[in-house]
Amino acid sequence: MRLSDILENTGCRIVAGDAGTDISSVEYDSRKITRGGMFVAIKGFTSDGHDYVESCVSDCGAAAVLVQENNGRLDDSALRALSEKTGCVTVAAADTRRTLAQVTAAISGHPEEKLRICGITGTKGKTTSTFMLRAILEQSGIKAGLIGTVVNMVGDKRIHSEHTTPESHEIYSMMRGMVDSGATDLVMEVSSQGLKLDRVYGLRYKCACFTNLYEDHISQNEHPDMEDYLNCKLRLFDNCEYGIINRDCHCAGRVTEYAEGKCRIVTYGLEEGADVRAVNLRKERRGHITGTGFTIVSPFYNGELFVALPGEFNVYNALCAICCAGVLGVGFESVKSALAVVSVPGRVQPVPNSLGISILVDYAHNAAALESVISTLREYTEGRLITLFGCGGNRARSRRFEMGETSGRLSDITIITSDNPRKEEPAAILADIRTGIDKTDGYYEIIEDRTEAIYRAIAIARKGDTVLIAGKGHEDYQIFADRTIHYDDFEVAGEAVEKAEAGRL
Repeated sequence: MRLSDILENTGCRIVAGDAGTDISSVEYDSRKITRGGMFVAIKGFTSDGHDYVESCVSDCGAAAVLVQENNGRLDDSALRALSEKTGCVTVAAADTRRTLAQVTAAISGHPEEKLRICGITGTKGKTTSTFMLRAILEQSGIKAGLIGTVVNMVGDKRIHSEHTTPESHEIYSMMRGMVDSGATDLVMEVSSQGLKLDRVYGLRYKCACFTNLYEDHISQNEHPDMEDYLNCKLRLFDNCEYGIINRDCHCAGRVTEYAEGKCRIVTYGLEEGADVRAVNLRKERRGHITGTGFTIVSPFYNGELFVALPGEFNVYNALCAICCAGVLGVGFESVKSALAVVSVPGRVQPVPNSLGISILVDYAHNAAALESVISTLREYTEGRLITLFGCGGNRARSRRFEMGETSGRLSDITIITSDNPRKEEPAAILADIRTGIDKTDGYYEIIEDRTEAIYRAIAIARKGDTVLIAGKGHEDYQIFADRTIHYDDFEVAGEAVEKAEAGRL
């Protein structure tokens, strides 16, 4: 593709070289640049792409480089000299992050124009809401891609996720793959960092959803304060058709005020006044599935629903997905069928079994999250609640004491095991957890080997019990000092269930 076509409407300035040069690809990662490609230099938190401009041309054969105006490293004279020496085209942009999105969109053939995009932001609930909405769409026969924290889904491919919201280059690449595979819709988590760093620059959303806001992500490299955190999330409504807002959130008024005039607003919640409401909530266990029944009252649907995930917070997640489904014109039966069986990797994910017990895999890896999920599951548990967890190595020791105390206080039985020990001795981590649990009267066992621990938890469970396998959630690996191995709690629990059902556990 001609460089001039790639740069059209970007406002970029060609410093030196031929605008008619053919460009084979666009990259911002200097390690991936190939001959004939264009390198876009981006300043990050730990490195600056401008430091790699010359090597991308000299060593990798980049045909063009795009730099930030006034980048402090390469001025116009240096760029002209580089062009004269190598024959490459040098280009300057006011904002290389935004330009990266624009040029990637162009060279990818603008796949965003062929997709209905639903973006979901908020502190909590993004992952679950996106999985719910995708399940609803797929149930209705709509092929949809997914971009998020746990995994990215492009056609039949599951792509490992490094960030909740990847850089624009990866987003457009995945959208291209989605369109080529026949997808018409995209459901994506949109993080505050994704918005702040223009990773989603230029995207127009059919639905822009706001779930909630809690104190999180306040740090030197994220947000200086809650005001910045919220303001970044609000940017999701700058380019959308429908704004989907949790009316029960403490900052709903602020969010609604921002979105008004920019889009058509649909609110959801449990309290009166929301456009889409869940009423008559009922805790239900259907076989191995722990969930919640409720009545939906809305302009789109009215009737009885069951969501196959426990807790009021998952009703809110379902409402978010339901609003989007309603806007997109999905039928009620598709919503009903999808929510009744929806499963989210590592988010109170049920392990199928015929043992009369509820086995759930969850990502809870700090005391607050562990307390929340245990307290929620307690409301659904007729028998005993058995909690299995460990703590990661090379992390704050205080987390171990706190999680030990939390589980000892709230669980009937705790099994302490290894998580990702990293460079620490697993036994030392377990000892710290024990220090916390010893502050309580809770019964516990210590089994360092995680597989043995999971087998033990399921072996001792009786009909009506709940087994919570916490900490690793969707992770499919375990990190030791000298190696990283494949490890999936859901898989291991499934193997344990098979043996238990066969009477061999």
